[in-house]
Amino acid sequence: MFNEDDLLPISALQHLAFCQRQWALIHLEGQWAENRLTAEGAALHERVHEGQTEARGDVFIVRGLRLRSLRLGLVGMADVVEFHRLPDDAGAGCGLPSAAGRWQPFPVEHKRGRPKADRCDEVQLCAQALCLEEMLGAPVPAGDLFYGTRRRRHHVSFDPDLRSETEALAARLHTLAAEAVTPPPELRPGCGKCSLRDLCMPDRLAHRSVRKYIAHALRSDRTDDGGGNEEAP
Repeated sequence: MFNEDDLLPISALQHLAFCQRQWALIHLEGQWAENRLTAEGAALHERVHEGQTEARGDVFIVRGLRLRSLRLGLVGMADVVEFHRLPDDAGAGCGLPSAAGRWQPFPVEHKRGRPKADRCDEVQLCAQALCLEEMLGAPVPAGDLFYGTRRRRHHVSFDPDLRSETEALAARLHTLAAEAVTPPPELRPGCGKCSLRDLCMPDRLAHRSVRKYIAHALRSDRTDDGGGNEEAP
């Protein structure tokens, strides 16, 4: 169990699942660079969080719900959590302070783009579900990712593999945060759309050790000031 002061953002899991160096630049070094994609994503989340709590038939909708897990050491905010009314004789689900009966928690995370080839968005959503389970004492078997480009939901089942991957990533998140070391860059297909590309410089620094980089820089300096070439024939 973690203490309150040790909790790390759920959003950091998504960054870490996408790229360890991106996570370190943002969460260790405090670097950030805005581009069109990040600006659109931020605007989308602001609109979602500004919405009011509402009831739609057998669904109770809560926006901007604060989440935490002392077991995993995570804290954050869910874009939307839907509570679906269960049958009166259902033993599962949780109670709500403002409504009678039992309700099934169902997290919905909003993303500006479209479904990704990797599972970084699914890991983030699963982490929200694990927080809800700990907070409410009720199982959360599934949730949705809503992608703004396609204007449709992508259903995510929180199966044992995804839960295991999310918990392992949360443990690694705390290990890397304690080590506080920024990994070296690695040129990957996703680098082209990353807002931190100019700060990360994967195409310039990837596959080059620090020793080789310094040696190259020293050779360049000697060449620029004429050093090392004075005795050449």
